[in-house]
Amino acid sequence: MPLLDDRVRKQVQDALAGITRPVKIVMFTQGEGGAIECEYCSETRELVEEVSQQSGKLSLEVLDFQADEARAREYGVDKIPAVVLLAGDGEPARHGVRLYGIPAGYEFSSLVEGLRMVGTGDVKLSDATRQALARLTKPVHLQVFVTPT
Repeated sequence: MPLLDDRVRKQVQDALAGITRPVKIVMFTQGEGGAIECEYCSETRELVEEVSQQSGKLSLEVLDFQADEARAREYGVDKIPAVVLLAGDGEPARHGVRLYGIPAGYEFSSLVEGLRMVGTGDVKLSDATRQALARLTKPVHLQVFVTPT
């Protein structure tokens, strides 16, 4: 049974309609269906599979966190489930959007907006924020934590 109903699928399609370049979704999971399956890995996989079908510009690659350890390191993934959003060139250093845990509930809109931003290159930042970012002289590691509580 699909996780997304017809109404939500239509909303996702509308939100992603402006994507102009391919976006690759890389999902890291582990041991699906086995004794060491991570919590929410199979649900996360099902969700990103459904989302990836909502635009012809989206593709999905599912990797095992342990078996594909080198790829996890390359993408900066250190926990699972993890979803990495990459622009068409697939350069993780340039497009390092990562989501950890299942992007459901409030976090679902973060997934869709992340796909839209990576797929269009349109990041909605104020002029003041853009100016502050232009003054940075070295890389910054930024993490945003989202929780409904």
